[in-house]
Amino acid sequence: MEEVALKKEEVKVLSTTISVCPECNAVIPAEIIESDGKIFMKKTCPVHGEFTELYFGDAEMYHRFSKYAHDGKGVSNPQVKELGYTCPLNCGLCPGHMSHTALANIVVTNRCNLACWYCFFYAERAGYVYEPSIEEIRRMVRILRSMRPVAGNSVQLTGGEPTLRDDLPEIIKMIKEEGVDHVMLNTNGIRLANDFEYYRRVKEAGVSNLYLSMDGVTPETNPKNYWEIPKILENARKLNDGIVFVPTVIKTVNDHELGDIVRFGFQNVDVVRAVNFQPVSLTGMMPRKERKKFRITIPDCIHLIEEQTDGQIPADAWFPVPACVPVTHIIEAFTKQPKYELSVHFACGAGTYVFKDGDRMIPITDFIDVDGLLKYLQDRADEIESGRSKAIAASKILWNFRKFIDEKKAPTGMNVTRMLLKILIKHDYKSVGDWHRRSMFIGMMHFQDKYNYDVERVRRCAIHYLMPDGRIVPFCAFNIIPEWYRDLVQKMYSIPIEEWERRTGRKLSDDIYRRVLPSKE
Repeated sequence: MEEVALKKEEVKVLSTTISVCPECNAVIPAEIIESDGKIFMKKTCPVHGEFTELYFGDAEMYHRFSKYAHDGKGVSNPQVKELGYTCPLNCGLCPGHMSHTALANIVVTNRCNLACWYCFFYAERAGYVYEPSIEEIRRMVRILRSMRPVAGNSVQLTGGEPTLRDDLPEIIKMIKEEGVDHVMLNTNGIRLANDFEYYRRVKEAGVSNLYLSMDGVTPETNPKNYWEIPKILENARKLNDGIVFVPTVIKTVNDHELGDIVRFGFQNVDVVRAVNFQPVSLTGMMPRKERKKFRITIPDCIHLIEEQTDGQIPADAWFPVPACVPVTHIIEAFTKQPKYELSVHFACGAGTYVFKDGDRMIPITDFIDVDGLLKYLQDRADEIESGRSKAIAASKILWNFRKFIDEKKAPTGMNVTRMLLKILIKHDYKSVGDWHRRSMFIGMMHFQDKYNYDVERVRRCAIHYLMPDGRIVPFCAFNIIPEWYRDLVQKMYSIPIEEWERRTGRKLSDDIYRRVLPSKE
C-alpha cells in the first residue's frame, strides 16, 4: 500500500477511468484528481491497497490542454470484432479504439548493442531472440495498409537495436514497395557512426529519417552515444538525412540539460529536424521513494525548458498533440477524403515549433495567434461540412488569414502567410519542407507505466505496434503490460538464445558495443 498524503478538502475529482494494479495487473477503477496545483491518479486494488501517483505536474496546463480533447475517427475494420472487448484486456485493434494508426512500430530484433537500465526490453533480459523474417514483416505491413478509413502510411523500425540486422536495407526496401511513404529508424546510431557504407545503404533503401536516442550533451548524461554523436551528424550531412533527437528525461539524472539539448539541436538545425523529449516510463516494481526521485511529467519538462532557455521557449508556446486536429479537418473538408488525424489524449504529448533567425530562437507563438487560427480553421471546416461552398470558405481563409499572423515579428525572409496558405489550400509538399527547414519541432511524449496507467489514454493512442500474430496494439498496452502482449507474442515467434547462437555461430554477447576511447595522454 503506497498512499500519498493529500488534504481531503483540497482534492477535486476530475474524471474516472480504468487502470491496473502495478503489482498484480488487476483491472481496477481509478480517479483523476486535482490537488495542490497538480494532477494525480488514485486507485485501490482489493489485494494490494491504494496507490496515488503523480499524473500531470501542472493543473493549470492540464485544463488548458483539455480544451483540445478530440475523439478521433478510429478504425472501421477493427481486428477484434466481438462486442465483449474490455480495454486493455484484448487489444488488437478493437471497435472501441478512437484513433487510427498514425505511427506503426515494428520490432525487427530484440538484440541490442547496449544495456540501458531504463530500457523496456532486450534479448538477454528476455531470454530469447525475436527477429521476424522479411516475409513476416511484409504480412504485418499489409495489415497496416489495409486499415480503414485511413491506411497506415508511417512506420518506425525499432528494437532492440535495428542496425544489428545486416538485412535492414532489404527490410526498408520491402516496406517502401508495400506503399508506405515514411519509414523512420529508431536507433542509438552507433553502427551508423562507425559504418558509413551501411548507413548509405540504409538511406538509399528509403529511410526517411533517424529517430536518434540522445539523452544529454555530456558523457555523464549520455553515456550511450555521446562520443558517436558528432560522427552520426557528419554522416547524416553527407547523406542529406534528417535526425530527430529523442532524449529520455529522468529526474535527477539529465533534467538539468533540457535547454542545452534544445540549443545543441539548433546548432545542428541543418540536419536536426526535431527534439522529442520522452519523460521516463518507470517500468518494473519500484518503491514510492524511487518513483518520486525519477518521476517527471510533461509540464515539469516544459517549465524546465522555459527556465533553461531564459524564457526563449515559454510554457504558453506549447500545445497538446490534438491541437492540430483542425488542420486535418480543413484539409478533409476541401478534399472530401479522410486524412491523418492526431487524436491522441491531450495528456499524452505536447509540442511547439521554434524558428531560427540568426542566433535567436523564435517560438511560433511570437508571430502566430495559434489558438485563434486553429479555431478559425475548425469553423471554416464545419461550414463546408454543413454544405457551404468550398470556394466561399477558401476565399474567407484567404481574406482573413493574415489577421492571425504578425509578419513583422516573423523570422527574417520568411513569408509565413504565403507558406501556410500553400500548405493548407494547395497541399504543397515543398512548402511543408520549407517550413521544416526554417524551424525545429520540439515535442514531448510521455508513455505510461503501471502506476499512472489510464485506459482513456490507451483508447486514443495513435502510436501502435504491429505484431506477428496479425494484431495492431497501442504502445501503452504493448510495452506496459508485456506479459499480455509484447513478451507473450514475441516469445511465440522467437528462438532460445542457445539455438540462435548455434544457428549463427556467434555469441549474443558479441553484439555488445565495446567503446575504445582515445587516451588522455
